[in-house]
Amino acid sequence: MKIPRCFIGLALIVLSLGLAACVKLPLLGRAPAWKFKDLDGKEVSSSQFQGKVVVVDFWATWCVPCVEELPGYIKLKDKYGRAGLVIVGVSLDETGQDQVKQFVKQKGMNYQVVTAKIDEAEALFGGIEGIPTTFLIDRTGEIRDRKAGAEPAAEYEKKIKALLN
Repeated sequence: MKIPRCFIGLALIVLSLGLAACVKLPLLGRAPAWKFKDLDGKEVSSSQFQGKVVVVDFWATWCVPCVEELPGYIKLKDKYGRAGLVIVGVSLDETGQDQVKQFVKQKGMNYQVVTAKIDEAEALFGGIEGIPTTFLIDRTGEIRDRKAGAEPAAEYEKKIKALLN
């Protein structure tokens, strides 16, 4: 059986749109309202990011997988920030804001960084068994993905693109 050229062309167009459109993320529940302090002591709250796709990443400077993910988040912020992506790194370090501030500058982190105590974070987000733990929140405030541990940036990008479209 010979396949008409128009079908082949259509198939190529569909493939060229990327697989992100095919990614379907489940609804995991409503994201909690939260307030944390940034590295200058100013309050940052979830309400500031309404209508945006938000990555909330719980991490620490001493966590090797957390640090390995940072370049991917930096690139994602550069690439999709104008499209409505917000990344919030929630440092769970207990060493103080000055050390975290120095670390953020050294690593060139271009996204919002706040600090929290682990018990505060667990109470809000329903338990964080380890770090990194990351929540992906859609534009309506629903949690659409929760990952415990590191994930390759290219894989995570597919999930983000699905919510930005």
